[in-house]
Formats: sequence, C-alpha cells, structure tokens
Amino acid sequence: MPRKPKPPAPGAQPDIEAMIRVDHAGEYGAVRIYEGQLAVLKRRKSAAASVETIQHMADQEQRHLKTFDRLVNERRVRPTALEPVWRIAGFALGAATAAMGEKAAFACTAAVEEAIDKHYAGQIEALEGKDENLQSTVKDFRADEARHRDTALKHGAEQAPGYKLLSEAIKAGCRIAIKLSERI
Repeated sequence: MPRKPKPPAPGAQPDIEAMIRVDHAGEYGAVRIYEGQLAVLKRRKSAAASVETIQHMADQEQRHLKTFDRLVNERRVRPTALEPVWRIAGFALGAATAAMGEKAAFACTAAVEEAIDKHYAGQIEALEGKDENLQSTVKDFRADEARHRDTALKHGAEQAPGYKLLSEAIKAGCRIAIKLSERI
C-alpha cells in the first residue's frame, strides 16, 4: 500500500524553500532523463514516433525547469548541492532504459511520473492556504506529469521486460532523490 505524504503539523508552515529546491532538482533530473533517452533513441530510425513523443514531454519538462529556475532566483532558494549527481544519474537512467528499448524508456517515464504525481499531491495539500502561487504552479505541473505517465502507458510501458521490477526500482530511486534533495 503506497504511503501518503505526511502533511505538516497543525499550525506549522510547510518548508517552502525545501519544496522549491526539490522540485527544481526533480525537473532538472527529468530533463536529463529525457536527454538520455533521446540521445539513444534518435539513433534508431524505427523509433521516430517515440522520439517525437519523448521530445514533446521533454519540452514540457524544460518549461517546468525554467519556472523553478525563476523561483529559485526570485525567492533566493539554495539549489540542491546534489545537482552534479542528478546531472549524471538522470542522463544515465534515461540512456540505459532507452538502450533496453522504447518500451523500457516509456516504463522509466511512467515510473518517474507516478512518483512525482504522489510527491506533487503531497505538496499541493501542504500548500493549501499557505502559498497559492506555488500551489497553482505545482497543480499545473502535476497535470503535465500525469499526462506524461498516461502517454508512457499508452506507448507500452507495461510491456517492457521486467516492468514491475524496473518500475519499482525507479520509483524507489525517485523517493530517495526527493528526500536527499529536500535537505542537501
């Protein structure tokens, strides 16, 4: 049974800086995952349709990243010190899953977006009545992430070899990355 994120204690303010820091890191990681997938799949003529689909999702993630870049600067939030790790890990995850095939690349997307959907749901709840602008941004981006997950599923994510294991490993990695990026 999936764990529901804990809302802040009654009367406590959510840690807005940690939210912005982790969301900025997550959007950066998503951009890097798609860059890794595209680097591999663009070399396969047979993957042209998948490349077009992935490029569309990557463009949306780039918009998310630009928004969080702006929020980091406007609100003077310290970005995660783990950015060099996420740069390498994100690209490697994207490239590795794409090397396994188009369905595995989509399995990666579905898993990441499922983890992010849950993460953003917790933030939306925590931001209720506390930061309407940030909450609106997170709601907007959550809708995009849900569409990315649904797109990945429509493109055969669940048909990837070892889908369940691959999906659970990626979601666990996302949960760890979220916890680390909130703090570091």
